[in-house]
Amino acid sequence: MTRFVMPAGMKRPGFLISLVACLHMIMLATPAFAQSQAQQQPPMIGPAKAQSAKPTKPAQPVDLIQKGQAQFDEQQYEESIQTLSAALLRPSNTQTQKVEIYRLLALNYITLGRKDEAENAVRGLLVQQPDYEIPAKESPRFRDFFAQARAKWEAEGRPGIAKEEPTQKPVVLKHGSPTQVDPGSNVELRAHLDDPDGRVGSVKLYYRSGSKGDFTEAMAQVDASTVHATIPGASIKPPVVDYYFEVLDGSGAVIASRGDASSPLRIAVPEGSSKGWVLPVAIGGSVLGAAAIVGVLALAGVFKSSSGGGGGGTTPGRPMSTVSVSIGESSR
Repeated sequence: MTRFVMPAGMKRPGFLISLVACLHMIMLATPAFAQSQAQQQPPMIGPAKAQSAKPTKPAQPVDLIQKGQAQFDEQQYEESIQTLSAALLRPSNTQTQKVEIYRLLALNYITLGRKDEAENAVRGLLVQQPDYEIPAKESPRFRDFFAQARAKWEAEGRPGIAKEEPTQKPVVLKHGSPTQVDPGSNVELRAHLDDPDGRVGSVKLYYRSGSKGDFTEAMAQVDASTVHATIPGASIKPPVVDYYFEVLDGSGAVIASRGDASSPLRIAVPEGSSKGWVLPVAIGGSVLGAAAIVGVLALAGVFKSSSGGGGGGTTPGRPMSTVSVSIGESSR
């Protein structure tokens, strides 16, 4: 039987320890052994991994106004302007926030020497808060610029501020149109003007012969609340005359009307006169006119005669003429 004899150097304790360590390293390097060890050991959760497992809080939104203020304090003026300009676009800004944004923008622009933009920023601030006063702690350079910009803004009438105009009472022109006039006669027109606030500057009359063509313009006379106007007889022709009124204020704007060019007032003008012959007859000291003569007057053989029978006061055999006359009283 063969016996293994360990060399004398291998009997030392240090050699044995080294041998065991080498064998252990060889086993760890083996893939199958390493996989089996990994399956047996439970997964370890380190501090970093455990912390990441906790629910994260949403990031807080950046306050652009505070950021713009910080950039201004750090003399990052261009960056501050960009930040504040972005903040100004937010539709949810309150009036106080807008005032602060415009204030910081003005300070940035003043510092950079951009006067026009600085003045616009001051105006934007004053539109939001007209009574704003820059704090006394600000430098005289800023206070002087704000004062000059305010004075200029007020001298221009505070542009940008919506002014509430007082409600004005309406102007009313009352007028009754004649129904008919004779051809060639002047037509005197009257109207009543209601002008509670004294806004009326003038009244114009527009008229024309017929229902087509251009209107002729004429100025009407205004006497307190009464309006006088005349359509001349040369324009009074059959069959109709059209006209309308316009009331204008001091600037020439139309504030009231009676009729218009598309729907004018209309007066009928008949073709001819219905008057008959007039025969002045003196009766009892009064002058009477025969307004209408119907029949035939036997004068100088001009009119036809009608034969009739004899009667009281008539000569037998002579023709008798009949006359029918309507007589009305006429002025002297």
